[in-house]
Amino acid sequence: MPIAKPASSAVEDYLKVIYSHTEWQDAPITGSQLAARLGLVPSTVTEMVKKLASAGLVSHQPYGAITLTPEGRAQALRMVRRHRLVETWLVEGFGYGWDEVHDEAEVLEHVVSDRLLAAIDAQLGFPVRDPHGDPIPTADGVVTRPDAVLAAELEPTERGRVARISDRDPEVLRAIEDAGVGLDMVVTVGELPPGAGELVWLVPLGAGSASA
Repeated sequence: MPIAKPASSAVEDYLKVIYSHTEWQDAPITGSQLAARLGLVPSTVTEMVKKLASAGLVSHQPYGAITLTPEGRAQALRMVRRHRLVETWLVEGFGYGWDEVHDEAEVLEHVVSDRLLAAIDAQLGFPVRDPHGDPIPTADGVVTRPDAVLAAELEPTERGRVARISDRDPEVLRAIEDAGVGLDMVVTVGELPPGAGELVWLVPLGAGSASA
């Protein structure tokens, strides 16, 4: 007898987290990392991953890494698109701060209709990235990501153009904003606020590059 398909919203959350883990680095996510990201106990995650694998959405060996199948990736990109469009909509249309939108988007992404999402996309002028610089997948799943590097991996004297600022830590995100750092600005790594090196992604600039 086939295993019943997991609840849709739970599936969407798992797939989105699995995708986002490898969006800016190559190492696949493990079960313990997935549990930590979702705030769940490992046994709960293990059971869900088994169901996702049975549904053809992930590939997984016991105690090994978890990766998306083509179908799983397609579904993940659909949710990533929804989440990031909603975040952009909340910032541009309702005056939310970029440190406030994540939790709201986590709820709305599951309930907004495709028709409303298309209207939001058009109203915003078909944005290609969200307020944090994360790329917004197109409706057919195409993602264009800048060739950016985590600031913590660069030397303090190196300069780069800000391509992405992770929303993982709202407190540090606010400190980054208070320091006047934003997307597309050119900054020196050593001048970033404490903790920002783990959240800011830069497109490195060569010697003699313009400062703005």
